[in-house]
Amino acid sequence: MKTLIKVIKTEAAYQKAIKRTLAIFHAEEGTPQADELALLLVLVKDYEDKHIHLPEISPIEVIKLKMEERGLKAKDLESIIGTKGHTSSILSGRREITLKMAKRLKDFFHLPPEIFLPTR
Repeated sequence: MKTLIKVIKTEAAYQKAIKRTLAIFHAEEGTPQADELALLLVLVKDYEDKHIHLPEISPIEVIKLKMEERGLKAKDLESIIGTKGHTSSILSGRREITLKMAKRLKDFFHLPPEIFLPTR
């Protein structure tokens, strides 16, 4: 029996599409299920782009969250950010993160560098 795939317009349809996507997620390439999965992924992404809005989080909040997750103190970031005073200024938001710091933070926390750079 063929499944009719439609544009996702409601939360209920979205949940149904997610459930089906998970059910066929490991479909073998070249099968009808793989084609269905590819289509579902496009439709789910389209719905999410239009209806799901993630809150913006500042780079400082990301750093503090990651520090908390790892049990780190400000002094643990001095080798990445700089002196004790410089690290304190960054964590308090008095100074901006430089491109060099963003790269080091990216490597240290294994996150995309753009997370640490302000969007303007």
